[in-house]
Amino acid sequence: MIAGRTEVSIRDGLFLVNGVPTYQGRAWRGRPVSGLLLNARLVQGIFDDLNPATRGLWKYPDTGAWDPDRNTAEFIAAMPEWRKHGLMAFTINLQGGMPKRHTESAQPWLNSAITADGDLRPEYLARLASILDRADQLGMAVILGVFYFGQDKRISAEAAVRRAVTLVTEWVVDSGRRNVLLEINNECNVTYGHKILQPDRVHELIMEAKGISRDGNRLLVSTSYGGGTIPGENVARAADFLLLHGNGVDDQGRISEMVQKTRLVPGCGNKPILFNEDDHYGFDRPVTNMSAAIESGASWGYYDQGDNDYRDGFQSPPVDWGISTGRKRAFFKAVREITGET
Repeated sequence: MIAGRTEVSIRDGLFLVNGVPTYQGRAWRGRPVSGLLLNARLVQGIFDDLNPATRGLWKYPDTGAWDPDRNTAEFIAAMPEWRKHGLMAFTINLQGGMPKRHTESAQPWLNSAITADGDLRPEYLARLASILDRADQLGMAVILGVFYFGQDKRISAEAAVRRAVTLVTEWVVDSGRRNVLLEINNECNVTYGHKILQPDRVHELIMEAKGISRDGNRLLVSTSYGGGTIPGENVARAADFLLLHGNGVDDQGRISEMVQKTRLVPGCGNKPILFNEDDHYGFDRPVTNMSAAIESGASWGYYDQGDNDYRDGFQSPPVDWGISTGRKRAFFKAVREITGET
């Protein structure tokens, strides 16, 4: 068990770190940002490809080979700069995310910390532990996703899905880490084969994860939906916080409307609302998806697949984890202005 420095909690609809609301006392455009979790989708921090036939897709230009340990090491090296700009959280996933913008739905690569039987691969957990521990040192929260559509098909049966959720949750809580929030799956309403990962039943896994505790401590748990989708009542009642996505939502008024409609879903109450994936930028404009979310009282998360061979963003390996492009610099500049970090 580690001696954690960072504990993330929720109180009165606000996110707290070590008992204090995030960005305490800070306001932006007359709207409090205290209690929000500005975040980024950085799901490939522990990426690997266990399929020899596709592993070469992710080779580093300077070496001609893929190296998962290098990927994680460079991720960790970039983290202090993200935090210095005011980023309080990021999403990472045990099955990653779509590593290429345009690709076949078959997803021939094998990127999964979870085996077919629902066991956990130690080499993935070792990389994840190093990231979680650095986040803990930096005072950052980690939204840990378990399943990603397309890779979930590699899990044999519902019993294995349940087993994976149990093992992941136990691994985190037994470690003593208190800076982790659990996202059962990315976009539960997309193309999952297992019914328990689909909208009508995913709340069962939320409740199972919430039921695992040590010394009275448990994880905060939720799941996310595809762009523009409002959470269902079953998830709103079960989850500790509500996850929205802004992909495909080009009207900033719709972002505000999504937040308003989510608050009206029975079971939502005063739970925090958090966008943890949105591919809309233009941060120099007065009104953006980011500003609309924040002014509606919701946290917002940056998703950047990349444009130049899709490898200059944050999701297509080999990733440059630095603040290395104009788009990244514009986002982190906006975060710094909103949060008042210096």
